[in-house]
Amino acid sequence: MGDWSITIFKSEKPKSMVLIEGLPGMGSVGKIAVDFIVDDLKAEKIGDLSGNKIPHCVFINENNIVELPSIEIYKKKIKDKTLFLVSGDFQPLDEISCYKFCEELINICKKNNCKEIITLGGIGLNDIPINPKVFCTGNDQKLIERYCYDGVSKELNKLVGPIVGVSGVLVGLAGKNKIPGVTMLAETYAHPNYLGIGGAKELLKILNKRLSLGLNLKKLDKEIKKLNKNTVIKPVKKRKEETGILKDNVDDNLNYIG
Repeated sequence: MGDWSITIFKSEKPKSMVLIEGLPGMGSVGKIAVDFIVDDLKAEKIGDLSGNKIPHCVFINENNIVELPSIEIYKKKIKDKTLFLVSGDFQPLDEISCYKFCEELINICKKNNCKEIITLGGIGLNDIPINPKVFCTGNDQKLIERYCYDGVSKELNKLVGPIVGVSGVLVGLAGKNKIPGVTMLAETYAHPNYLGIGGAKELLKILNKRLSLGLNLKKLDKEIKKLNKNTVIKPVKKRKEETGILKDNVDDNLNYIG
């Protein structure tokens, strides 16, 4: 088995493709957002990504059956564009694997007339954010401006250092391949057991408006209320070796991105 390979079940070349990536990271914000789009729009699974750098574990599903970790690609046509949605159970385990994984996605984009790439993730705070903010950066100034509205900030560079993982590397490589791309990061709580549903909803609001997705975001309200009511986790102290690299003048409320 090679480092990474993509199996596409249905091969058809869309006229205009937008790739949206959301893999597990801080608060699982990106994964929650992409999984919601897949479910709400009833997107069709069209491919799998497999490789030899996956976690050595299995998950137990609701039917008490074990399943290997997976990363999947879904497709949904929205008016004049086709969404390719990348979601899964894990991120590549090391730096080399991350780059090769992203290169495989770039190849898919080149073959399918990709017009833009959007990656989603979280920014970890020491406390649960009541109204999560969204920050945007990217490899194309015009595309950044398109997504920076209604309070979305493009001043991420003043707050944190590198964006770690697929969310950052994919947009970086897209730029080298002349594919416009943005990374949108929503504030969430920096605890490994916390699910950033509130942050995911803020990301979905932006995507819903800019891509005309027609999502029913009211479905998330009950989950947010339930989560906030049942959350009893105490804030954790910042640990650089576990949460990422920060600038020396970073705001103490921020401790991780990706």
